[in-house]
Amino acid sequence: MSDPAEATGTAARAADNAKGALFMMASMGGFVLNDTLMKSLAGEVPLFQAIFVRGLVATALLAALAVAQGALTYRVAGADRARLGLRLGAEVGATSCFLNALFHMPIANATAILLVMPLAVTLAGAVVLGERVGWRRYSAIVVGFVGVLIIVRPGGEGFNAYSLSALAAVGFLVVRDLVTRRFAAGVPSVFVALATAVAITVLGALVSLAGAWTPLAASDVAVLAAAACCLIVGYLFGIMTMRVGEIGFVSPFRYTVLIWALILGAVVFGEIPDALTLLGGALVVATGLYTFQRERRARR
Repeated sequence: MSDPAEATGTAARAADNAKGALFMMASMGGFVLNDTLMKSLAGEVPLFQAIFVRGLVATALLAALAVAQGALTYRVAGADRARLGLRLGAEVGATSCFLNALFHMPIANATAILLVMPLAVTLAGAVVLGERVGWRRYSAIVVGFVGVLIIVRPGGEGFNAYSLSALAAVGFLVVRDLVTRRFAAGVPSVFVALATAVAITVLGALVSLAGAWTPLAASDVAVLAAAACCLIVGYLFGIMTMRVGEIGFVSPFRYTVLIWALILGAVVFGEIPDALTLLGGALVVATGLYTFQRERRARR
């Protein structure tokens, strides 16, 4: 005879996992919609000018949220100050490199390259933080990087500086995530997100104001404001994801970002990935899912 309390707990976990999966998919959708809106302005609005205007809206929204949560005046203390500075630098580098790639290559290709990030974080965690990684996960990491090479195709016609820019974004994101793991538990997520938005906005201002400023039409401002809102959706649902459900269950749903990118790339830009890009993306996703499964089993 089953224990009613145990059955209730199992049902609650299942509900939380389902909610977490939906939150993760919504987060990925928010990020890809932001990327799509930003890419739609390529050739019309300079990259860093777009980053600046989008950042103004995102900063205002996050500041309002920080005020509502009482986190606006949070004071970062001790080693977290250096961690925050390093994280902001990594986020600025990742944003610059990824958007630079996104403005000049198909959105599905750029997104597929970013999918190697969980594998890269696992590898960096083993090398830098001394986390245990077995031979199976090392093998998965190697296969995942092979998938990225298939997408990038060094020496091929599609390989250029923008492919390298997307790969550089992965490196910056790995640094960002490793530093984020070291934050004290009491550092508010919204404060970190706000500080990130401010740093990226300042970067956009400095670079864009150093060059020629392109007058923005009302439609351009509307697109950038919508991109900022989508970015906030991605951030907020990403935070909510980590607070419900089991990480081992919900994390694989991050790979739905490639589905979003494939659909939006085809519908909005008419970009149809070739067979090799799809093969490379499938390898990266498959090895990422396998790595999540092995990490979940290792934790047990």
